[in-house]
Amino acid sequence: MIDAPLKTPWHIWLVGLIAVLFNFIGVFDFVMSMAQGAKYQASAGMTPDQIAHYQQMPSWMTVVWAVGVFGAFLASILLLLRRQQAFPVFILSLLAFLVSLLYTYVLTNGGAVMGQQMAIASTVIAGLLVLFIVYSRYMTLRGVLR
Repeated sequence: MIDAPLKTPWHIWLVGLIAVLFNFIGVFDFVMSMAQGAKYQASAGMTPDQIAHYQQMPSWMTVVWAVGVFGAFLASILLLLRRQQAFPVFILSLLAFLVSLLYTYVLTNGGAVMGQQMAIASTVIAGLLVLFIVYSRYMTLRGVLR
């Protein structure tokens, strides 16, 4: 018996578009932080202490940050392209994000420096990444992502 091709559900376009737009913000923030540094960060409303925290970040953390934001953006595009690789790439992005949280809240005083607003933003980011992971896994299991 030949299986009929599975019709792409409408919600994959909605979730994929939300994921691309949301994760583009992370890519934009990373690129601008690398290109303009403190000037961009000040224009984004960061305090001098917050800017110093980012400027003193070790190079390995910059790599982790890049893996997190570019990984999430790539996974979002893979989701729109209906590729099952979206699932592991979203997981990689979440793992990178968790390492960045470990750095910020355990290895440095970044939690105190960045304040409650960053804690809230981090919770939202982690929550969305988990939702994108669950969704991409579900779509893979249903055969929508190939």
